[in-house]
Amino acid sequence: MTEYAIELRDVTRVHGSGDAAVNALDRVSLAVRPGQLVAVMGPSGSGKSTLLQLAGGLDEPDEGSVRVEGVRLGELTRAGLAALRRRSVGYVFQDLNLIPALTAAENVALPRELDGVRARRARAEALTALREVDIADVADRFPDEMSGGQQQRVAIARALVGPRRLLLADEPTGALDSYTGEAVLKVIRARCDEGAAGLLVTHEARHAAWADQIVFLRDGRVVDETGVAPAPDSLLEGAS
Repeated sequence: MTEYAIELRDVTRVHGSGDAAVNALDRVSLAVRPGQLVAVMGPSGSGKSTLLQLAGGLDEPDEGSVRVEGVRLGELTRAGLAALRRRSVGYVFQDLNLIPALTAAENVALPRELDGVRARRARAEALTALREVDIADVADRFPDEMSGGQQQRVAIARALVGPRRLLLADEPTGALDSYTGEAVLKVIRARCDEGAAGLLVTHEARHAAWADQIVFLRDGRVVDETGVAPAPDSLLEGAS
């Protein structure tokens, strides 16, 4: 195991080209240790979601590197990257990405089954994750039979299932009432306290308060940090 669960080293990501080019991220460096929860805040268009997509291997930087547990994502094959995401990374998407033809339990169990876990064990793990977010009663419902808030909690349970060591959450409480949102953040905080690393994108200061460190983005750059000490100089200098 390396010191950091996730490292972004001097990362730049440009969307578009020519006059329409936009620097979504501009030389951003960030590191999260196991047991640490880092919140990312900033106005709309500041690069928060792009940062999370790069951290999860869903997009590639134009410059710089992204490493998960010391493994440089840019050096993995497509199959290797998919395997790393299934085994190590739990991702809560803004648009949830639940599969309509699968029940809540099946949606949550799917990444474990794809990684070779037997169906019975995968379902047991899925039910445990659903209980963690207080929604085990919808285990056998399909997404279109659930409210938006229930679907959101199913998506969070999918990110928590199994021995995930890195949790990436993009506005995970967006469809939840205040009470349920706080309960979900408590679960994420507990996972980090047990040794997982968490990267949380949020626009809510009260949700960011659960984090050990808060990173503020504006126009694709880190403009401020609060909480624990920032990444070491060697990382911030963009060593690869």
